[in-house]
Amino acid sequence: MSQLLVVAATFGVLSIGLNSAQGTPKKVVIPVSNVSPVDGKQMFKSYCAPCHGTDGKGAGPVAPGLQKPPADLTEFARTNRGRFPELHVANVLESGVPAPRNHSSQMPVWGPVFVRITHLSPNDKDLRVLNLMRYLESIQAR
Repeated sequence: MSQLLVVAATFGVLSIGLNSAQGTPKKVVIPVSNVSPVDGKQMFKSYCAPCHGTDGKGAGPVAPGLQKPPADLTEFARTNRGRFPELHVANVLESGVPAPRNHSSQMPVWGPVFVRITHLSPNDKDLRVLNLMRYLESIQAR
């Protein structure tokens, strides 16, 4: 329970600065909970769907407030000549999205979050990344 509170305190208040008409930043809160590392679909719903939507197409409830629209996660294989880019997806989940120079990515870097959630087993982070990646592979457009 205390581990969940640490994660919630760290990323439950994940704030993404947004510019409103007056230029005042708004905050978007994405709660993080300890979802089973073997359930890729549930991890997706908990961690990814707020921005990317339950269908992975980028229309989650937080998406309209972001500076850049979230990626359509169902198009990875289509834009990669029919092959799901496992290594790229795993790297993004663990290390974040490479951002252009002088810009930051709004996507959370999940690797450190998964490490904090899974303090009981060092392999749980890898299991989370693998199962989340497998779920993403399963929702690719055909």
